[in-house]
Amino acid sequence: MDKLLITGGNQLNGEVTISGAKNAALPIITATLLADTPFYLSNVPRLQDITTMMKLLEGMGVTFEVDDNFNIQANSSNVNSFNAPYDLVKTMRASILVLGPLLARFGEAHVSLPGGCAIGLRPVNLHIQGLEAMGAEINVEAGYISAKAKRLKATNLCMDIVTVTGTENLMMAATLAEGVTVLENAAREPEVVDLARFLNRMGARIEGAGTTTIRIEGVEKLYGARHQVIPDRIETGTYLIAAAMTGGRVKVKNTDPNLLDAVLLKLLEAGTTITRGDDWIEIDMQGRRLRAVDIHTAPYPAFPTDMQAQLTAMNSIAEGVGMLSETIFENRFMHVSELQRMGANIRLEGNTAIIKGVKALQGAPVMATDLRASAGLVLAALVAEGNTLIDRIYHLDRGYEKMDEKLSQLGAEIRRVS
Repeated sequence: MDKLLITGGNQLNGEVTISGAKNAALPIITATLLADTPFYLSNVPRLQDITTMMKLLEGMGVTFEVDDNFNIQANSSNVNSFNAPYDLVKTMRASILVLGPLLARFGEAHVSLPGGCAIGLRPVNLHIQGLEAMGAEINVEAGYISAKAKRLKATNLCMDIVTVTGTENLMMAATLAEGVTVLENAAREPEVVDLARFLNRMGARIEGAGTTTIRIEGVEKLYGARHQVIPDRIETGTYLIAAAMTGGRVKVKNTDPNLLDAVLLKLLEAGTTITRGDDWIEIDMQGRRLRAVDIHTAPYPAFPTDMQAQLTAMNSIAEGVGMLSETIFENRFMHVSELQRMGANIRLEGNTAIIKGVKALQGAPVMATDLRASAGLVLAALVAEGNTLIDRIYHLDRGYEKMDEKLSQLGAEIRRVS
């Protein structure tokens, strides 16, 4: 099992290119189940989660062709299985996204209850309730969701809580349903908007994506389309924080500054200098020490929970005291104990971390517990005195494309060891 060995203390400087958004690419890949003509996808990140999703769809009969730049051609004309087995689904929670497309196009789905990072319950009941409201017959037994429907019927759904995958699953299902479906209290994330954009290119009729109310007029048939996945806003924010923590100057390219306003505001509050263009952001810390900031995670457009671990690491070396409240996932402070091993002064009170910045962290052996926790530990290691050995970095490989290589290009002393 690979580990990362990082020697801290190097200032990061230079340019880094941002990959496509994993959380946009995954639902877009599953949406190829909705039509029987070819799809062409670009700016897809080379990640473990992406290859897992492709393997899952290949087991159903979808064929993929991938070029040297990881552009993907997908063809779902020969789907002959509607089963998503546990051995694949257990490794990636986004696998639940095949449920809506399979049910909408084929009227049948047999999908294992999902796994993924152990950061919270993230129940799938809203997916099931929404599909039942659209006329599906669903049974949950022996760890599987079994669903059938002749043709889904449109309905009005007001979701109890904001759920990104729930919004995406139901939106995909509604594209082929009879009538007009309205999703209220829908997720507003850019990844939801990108999926809607892709579905509309396939011939769907979706309005309101990016707002709390999405209207989907069902159509008889969808068709293959070309699409470029949006840049990864979480990867963008992670490299900006890495530059800020090391006191460096880094320009991130192939990104969209409009997707992470909440993160940029907090970095400005922390004392960084930020300039931006249409597809780039440059951050310059000019060797100054960061100031601690308070964070309250919430659904988009508020501060994203997927940036919480990185901000925890940043606050741990900042001047002052920062309070960080996590409102999305109940188990998303598992990285705190690892940061404490490195000398961080963090106290947990319920869903709030109270972080008093220290002048220096100390390198230590630590263990990644989930995807974003991995990133937080990498950031801490970049500024720690001495060596930090990060175990279980397969979590990191699920969501960051070649992170060790990109950080090395910026001047970090980091290498992968077995």
